[in-house]
Amino acid sequence: MKGTQARPDFLFKLPPTRYFAAMLDRYFKLTENGTSVRIEFIAGLSSFLATMYIIVVNPAILSQAGMPFAGVLTATVLLSFFSSLMMGLYARNPLIVAPGMGLNAFFTFTAVKGLGLAWETALGTVFWAGIVFLLLSLFKVRSLLVQAIPASLRHAIAAGIGFFIALIGFTNAGFIVDNPATLIGPAALTEVLPLTFVLGLLVTAILVVRRVKAAIVLGILTTTLLAYLLGQGSGTPLAQVPPNGWLAAPDFSLLLRLDLLGSLRWSLWPVIFAFIFTDLFDSLSTFLGVAEAANLKDADGQPRHLHRSLLTDAVATTLAGLLGSSPGTTYIESAVGIEQGGRTGLTAVFGALFFLPFLFLSPLLSVVPAVATAPALVIVGTYMIRPVTKINWLALDEAIPCFLAISLIPFSYSITQGIIWGFLSWTALKVATGRWREVSLTLLIIDAFAILSLVSGTH
Repeated sequence: MKGTQARPDFLFKLPPTRYFAAMLDRYFKLTENGTSVRIEFIAGLSSFLATMYIIVVNPAILSQAGMPFAGVLTATVLLSFFSSLMMGLYARNPLIVAPGMGLNAFFTFTAVKGLGLAWETALGTVFWAGIVFLLLSLFKVRSLLVQAIPASLRHAIAAGIGFFIALIGFTNAGFIVDNPATLIGPAALTEVLPLTFVLGLLVTAILVVRRVKAAIVLGILTTTLLAYLLGQGSGTPLAQVPPNGWLAAPDFSLLLRLDLLGSLRWSLWPVIFAFIFTDLFDSLSTFLGVAEAANLKDADGQPRHLHRSLLTDAVATTLAGLLGSSPGTTYIESAVGIEQGGRTGLTAVFGALFFLPFLFLSPLLSVVPAVATAPALVIVGTYMIRPVTKINWLALDEAIPCFLAISLIPFSYSITQGIIWGFLSWTALKVATGRWREVSLTLLIIDAFAILSLVSGTH
């Protein structure tokens, strides 16, 4: 019968390279999306270069929780590789997934240093947050959560985290220091550490403004070189050449080091809760923003393959706890590759592959001092406060809770505090002004968890 002959036999008559290209075209629908393997390769490289800073920055932050730098670096590379690969092959979206900025700050400065948790226990909370997030994604509960959390509060939380990350960068660079009279204050630029930071920030900002590819990575490298040169000249070494060469085997010491049972204590559920919702709304805002900018939408006008993308993000968080990292999330810097023409999951696949060589380049990256990543933290903070422009500051019943969320996150050195008081003040003002119908049952449940965390002292 004629119908039985409609098979893709033509594929088997092609040369191996063209056969492989044709298979990629069919699977990722390259032609349908107006792209090609070459374009997707360039886009994947561009997205990788835009997100590559996390390989250095994530270990720099998590090592302050007492975790080995090399172990976190290996976990960061593996998480970025596997999660981005899943995003490309399963969700088929051109998005890079890696340990999230803000989430790593919460892990170190709130969960470990603030609450006094062992980092093994904190890794356990990351794992359980991933499991809950996975269940929420599987059963599509996220739609209820999205409706419950006001959009302006989500914008405020993102902006607050941006300020928090910038503050960490300023303090790591010795630019903002402890001051007994005013709590904090600026350092003298006559010292080599803050001077190195200022020069590095200037170079990084110029590269970013001029839209140079891999501007943040080049800024880190430039600041590292400045730290080496200025440190040697002042007699205070800030960066050193690795004494044992540039290559080393991966460090898998953090693999499966999480405390599964200890992290399930009732008192730690506010921490798990904070990981869940911060990751959830961060990923959702990324999907929505990128889809809108690049017109990556389905027939209903919704972000393309949103359900699969959220599942990938949930798996990334679960995998993070097993590998030894803070939660993984989708990166807004993926827009760099999309601007280069990336339209399919093949962009994410190529981006994932670029992470792998750094399993063996840990000596090269571990020599980067904290001051070298400080400008990157400040610049990334700049990226993260962009949503603040979407808040209606003239509506005071929205502006006050948003301001509390934005200000308390850096001022209290706690992301949890900003989230808690943002939610509670929003609910209180809406009820007090007779607009209680804007407060959903789901938000009331969230408020109950927030009050519980305040009473139990786990915030």
